[in-house]
Amino acid sequence: MEAGDGRLKTYIDGFDRILEGGIPKGHIVLVAGTPGTMKSSVSYYMLYNHAVESGITSVYVTLEQGRESLLRQMEKMGMDVERVKDNLHVLDLAIIRKRLKEVAGGTSWLHVFKTYIANLKQNLDFSLLVIDSMEVLETMAEIRNRRTDLFYLFEWLRDLGVTVLLISESSSERLIEGKFDEGYLSDGIITLKMQLIRDVEMQRRIRCVKMRETNHDPSYYSLLYNNGRFQVTRVISE
Repeated sequence: MEAGDGRLKTYIDGFDRILEGGIPKGHIVLVAGTPGTMKSSVSYYMLYNHAVESGITSVYVTLEQGRESLLRQMEKMGMDVERVKDNLHVLDLAIIRKRLKEVAGGTSWLHVFKTYIANLKQNLDFSLLVIDSMEVLETMAEIRNRRTDLFYLFEWLRDLGVTVLLISESSSERLIEGKFDEGYLSDGIITLKMQLIRDVEMQRRIRCVKMRETNHDPSYYSLLYNNGRFQVTRVISE
């Protein structure tokens, strides 16, 4: 579902209010955090709910976790994969390699990857794209001049005319410190982290660090998942 001002809901209860209705269409948003913070689940959840609620077509590219493994994980979280199979397309690196025989012919992997995604855009006319993860994409693309190469990568993503979630394994603190070019190039940064509370209990937290065109609350919120729904609440005091 789109908000009235051209925003795309995250479907995280309480979080869209913080974002003035959701993520502005066409934004490139980093979803960053350490392992176990549910970056992939939150990103897939957004695509899943848009497919269910309004039939929006999306593509989830997983370059690290296998497609079947990812889908089993989402099924266990209560998301019916079969229900959205015509609108939510999940591709993994193995599938891409099989379909892109040019990779073995000397063409750069990144060029072929871009061509493949552009062809998918033409054929599927998808509106949402998730790339999981940024670090694996950089490795596969053999990026050497990081600042320049990332600039052109982000320009290419913008030219697709879709809303993009780029999953990153960078910790929220490192991104916030401004040591990474993708933080400057992105239109938004949503970070997730695990917070130790009461000595033995861990709590997932989510924060919108940056979102262009949005007057957002930059505070951390507790991220909960119950009965098939993500929601945020005010942070429980340590």
